[in-house]
Amino acid sequence: MELLRMSKAAKRLGIHPMTLRQWALDGKIPFTWVGRERRFSSVDVENMKRGSACSTSRPRLELLYVRVSGSIGQESSLEAQEQQLRVTSTGKIVKVVRDRGSGLKENRPGLNRVLAMGADGSVTVVRVTHEDRLARFGVGWLKRLFSVYGVAVEVLHPKKLGDREELLEDFVCLVTTFAGRLYGMRSAENRRRLLAESGQCGDEGGAA
Repeated sequence: MELLRMSKAAKRLGIHPMTLRQWALDGKIPFTWVGRERRFSSVDVENMKRGSACSTSRPRLELLYVRVSGSIGQESSLEAQEQQLRVTSTGKIVKVVRDRGSGLKENRPGLNRVLAMGADGSVTVVRVTHEDRLARFGVGWLKRLFSVYGVAVEVLHPKKLGDREELLEDFVCLVTTFAGRLYGMRSAENRRRLLAESGQCGDEGGAA
């Protein structure tokens, strides 16, 4: 696999570099940052070429993926995401997958279902409102995996941030996530301590 500069990748695709840049921003093709430059995998470029060649004959079978972090509630958010994706659909909606769980959690039931349907050819397009609905990190790898199966990932509202803004956003996300986990751990410890002090927790090593 070769990492191609934007100009070389665009030439292989037969498009203008600015068009390729927009495709990258729209999430139509994965890319990797090398310093301050976007680089494109030669494998992804070839997959894009083959996809463009057969796009007129291949049906557009859409899977809509919506996710919230909470295990309960937030129904309105799920419905809002689904509605946005439905009204902008341009193909046949095969499935709407609703998921609950952190975007940092890899083993989500809904995401596993999406991956399975992509692998067996049930869908040709996976659509989300925002990139972080799929995952907080590693979305590029997911897109690359889907591309192996000939499945495109479309983001309705792609991020349009520069290098520094993207790095800052990732940093804030990490800090927020770990702070939340640490708070949860401390809360659990405090609950156990209070129960022990109140005498509601029995002494496991009590006298016989």
